[in-house]
Amino acid sequence: MQKSTKRVRNRYYEGPKSNHYNGTRFFNPGGIAPLGFRAFFQWKSRDRPEVWPKFYPSPFSPAKPEALIGGSDLRVTMIGHASLLIQVAGLNILTDPVWSDRVSPFAFIGPKRHNAPGLAFDDLPPIDVVLVTHNHYDHLDVSTLKALHRRHAPHIVTPLGNDTIIRRAIADARISVTDWGDETRLQNDVTIHTEPCHHWSARGSRDRRMALWAAFVIETPAGKIYHIGDTGFHDGINYRAAAEKHGGFRLANLPIGAYEPRWFMQGQHQNPEEAVEGMQLANIAHAAGHHWGTFQLTNEAVDAPLRALEQALAARRIEPARFRALRPGEAFDVPPV
Repeated sequence: MQKSTKRVRNRYYEGPKSNHYNGTRFFNPGGIAPLGFRAFFQWKSRDRPEVWPKFYPSPFSPAKPEALIGGSDLRVTMIGHASLLIQVAGLNILTDPVWSDRVSPFAFIGPKRHNAPGLAFDDLPPIDVVLVTHNHYDHLDVSTLKALHRRHAPHIVTPLGNDTIIRRAIADARISVTDWGDETRLQNDVTIHTEPCHHWSARGSRDRRMALWAAFVIETPAGKIYHIGDTGFHDGINYRAAAEKHGGFRLANLPIGAYEPRWFMQGQHQNPEEAVEGMQLANIAHAAGHHWGTFQLTNEAVDAPLRALEQALAARRIEPARFRALRPGEAFDVPPV
């Protein structure tokens, strides 16, 4: 029987082809495509995950942030997983905000929190900007975005296609939709640069790579901040490119968790050793480690990223204070460069 030649339609984005978009799906140039369902079921049936404690509490009390941080100051506060509050240049910026109990299309099943958000939603300062790096449920949480819109009506910056998902829930959201290499100019002489990272996207089984994923560089009078929500190391290509384009960074928020087993995860999630190498390649003065200890997505133990980060820093003779694996409620006042 002859196979159908009907073209698959992208449900989120229509636009011209590029070096990372083939007219239907986005891809990582020269990179690794995400493994399919056969590999996923092989992982789940063959590899046994470490058991996490039901509750993994943070040693830090819930944060009570100031309304505004200005001048040369820079503070990043861990909420949980990839949700961070960045306060710089008089702006309050949230990354991939998730206050939901689960990161899943369903409210009753899927990865559940092992600790409470490190900042109560009602204690948020006025939020100016929200950065959404991609559409996986642990990064794009529609319920949280709706609550933020009702309370703060922030300016959302997100890569191509993710705006379609957000607008279905928030029709009047203020969104800047960006491609790799684009700039979004904000107030207070702050510019958001949308940059490549090595990842993928999906909300279900039929929309793989139909919305773009990205990292962001926040260029401010107080210095540059490199924020990566998720990435595979990709031989350090994107770290080198970031250093060449931007020169270096006062701070980088780097993912350090959800990396085992390597045969399945290496194309989408770097491990702590790779994050430390990326720190050096991109000329990063200080780093905040995230994407660990809140939702169990992969096989490593809950505190394995901490131990692996310590070993990687020691092996490269980097002062541990320069790369901190943040816990919910922890605030990091980043030293000037």
